[in-house]
Amino acid sequence: MKDAEHSDVIVVGAGAAGLAAGSALALAGKSVTVLERKPYVGGRAYSYEHPALEEVVDSQHVLLGCCTNLIELCEQAGIAGKIRWYDEQTFLEPNGNASTIVTSDLPAPFHFAPSFASMSMLGWKDKIGVARGLMEFFRGYPAEDAESVEHWMKRTKQTELSIRHFWSPIVMATLNDRPAHCSTRYAGKVFHELFVKSSTGGRLGIPTVPLSEFYAAEARMIEAHGGTVRLRASVEGLLQEGDERWRVNTADVGYTADSVILALPFEQTQKLLPAVRVNEEYAGRFEETKGDLELKMARQMHSPFTSILLWYDREITDLDHAWLLDTTIEWFFHKSRIRRYAKEKGSYVELVIAGSKAQLSMSREEILSSALRELEMFFPAVRQAKLVKSGVLKEARATFSVTTGLDQFRPKQETEWPGLFLAGDWTATEWPSTMEGGVRSGRLAAGAVVGDAMRFMAPEIPASGLMRWFGRE
Repeated sequence: MKDAEHSDVIVVGAGAAGLAAGSALALAGKSVTVLERKPYVGGRAYSYEHPALEEVVDSQHVLLGCCTNLIELCEQAGIAGKIRWYDEQTFLEPNGNASTIVTSDLPAPFHFAPSFASMSMLGWKDKIGVARGLMEFFRGYPAEDAESVEHWMKRTKQTELSIRHFWSPIVMATLNDRPAHCSTRYAGKVFHELFVKSSTGGRLGIPTVPLSEFYAAEARMIEAHGGTVRLRASVEGLLQEGDERWRVNTADVGYTADSVILALPFEQTQKLLPAVRVNEEYAGRFEETKGDLELKMARQMHSPFTSILLWYDREITDLDHAWLLDTTIEWFFHKSRIRRYAKEKGSYVELVIAGSKAQLSMSREEILSSALRELEMFFPAVRQAKLVKSGVLKEARATFSVTTGLDQFRPKQETEWPGLFLAGDWTATEWPSTMEGGVRSGRLAAGAVVGDAMRFMAPEIPASGLMRWFGRE
């Protein structure tokens, strides 16, 4: 095995967390090596060429106006222009009714009030209940994570219709799990940031290019600042040497660094821990604390995500995206319009089923036939269009579930072992499983490396309008 050059920091993993950590440190003048076992960057937010479809495909990821760290990272990498922003969102019912929510000129927290008042998908009793519920988050979100969203909805007497047409769709889209499984602490943060705190936090941003292309710009930024990004470099072991430097071994190369950031999903971190060796000075403490970390990772749970990809010979709607209510499919993305394809190329559509545990055991044909039937309920033009090709993507490990009581099992980025750090959206970020959560974890880990945890963090969106006086920020 040959040795590579010594780096200040080695980052294991080139997902959102690893790229965020590597770019922060590279921009700060540190020498950085990023090792990724896959042939592409992006982690779970990736794209690839589907051999049967002959198309580059991915599962839809979005960002919001409150995702300040992800937005700043995109600006640094020069890809902010590859995000299409929307201030208007449409909720569709199977009966053809459409309700639109859009920001008005009123100050926060009343910026959505005019369009919310006119929504046909809710009655006045439902709307009053929603407004009463949102008032609980005027001063932020709960500090404790003991209450489930389902319990919160019962406690605040939310109506059955408001749960079906507002609360559950928002929770499923942002937390990728059922309200019964989600903590109100994290749902409350979503409600506060999107609907209450400011008029810009709820803006919807959608990448206009495939995800691996989107994140490749961040890898190029690391390399432009003297760093190295190695693909197909699977880490087999970590050894802390006598001088407290770390040696990271892949199949054919040994890398050394003063610090290592493991920017991996929790299950991969769990698998790698037995291959970590520390020097004798820390060996005893390592064995004691490793068990605690393994326990924390064992309490993490995955929530799946299913995408149905459809290519039609003609355009089936002039909507770019929409929430689909009262059906299995929950979100519609018109990717050919989002990416501004020529209209004559037809419609490239992605349908999303969040928290899709039931679909894991279903066949492709079962998922597809159900989705096509439901899609026709919202877009009758589908009946006249020809389906050219289709695909179903199941992401069994798409996100982690923000269950009640999870906070105590989300480890900090700095570990008990000098020079070894953790990153990943599952670590302690105060965010759920999102691209923003991943970027935050990487920047927090980079800050821990240099001894200032908050050094690389972008400021939160400030409260605006009346919320400057109501909020606790």
